[in-house]
Amino acid sequence: MKKQTFGTMVAALRRERGMTQLELAEQMGVTDKAVSKWERDLSFPDIHSIPKLAEIFDVSVEELMQVKADTKDHSEEAKASEILPLALKGVALAMGVAVVVLSFLKELETQEAIQMLGLGLVCLALSQFAKKS
Repeated sequence: MKKQTFGTMVAALRRERGMTQLELAEQMGVTDKAVSKWERDLSFPDIHSIPKLAEIFDVSVEELMQVKADTKDHSEEAKASEILPLALKGVALAMGVAVVVLSFLKELETQEAIQMLGLGLVCLALSQFAKKS
């Protein structure tokens, strides 16, 4: 079976067996609206009902969960690639704010201010590289 989301897999398995959403819902002890949400990847069945769902479709629990785990791996990679540039920009902003505040309070030497601003610029440059890769 090719890689797909949990919802598309449930929908495909249900259709292969000639079942309606209502029929699956009755066997699972849920509403047809719940099955519809599963198939559209808006929600996920209770973890305790996964074995029953696998039994109804005559597939292993691992086969049902593998699809969801693969999808999750890709989304976690995407989240990490979005978070890194944001974190670097946050550090750059923090350095700028710290220099302004500490300078205003006369608690910062010129050399320290230059180092902090330099660190902020490095973080901004790295955030641009992180976006491109």
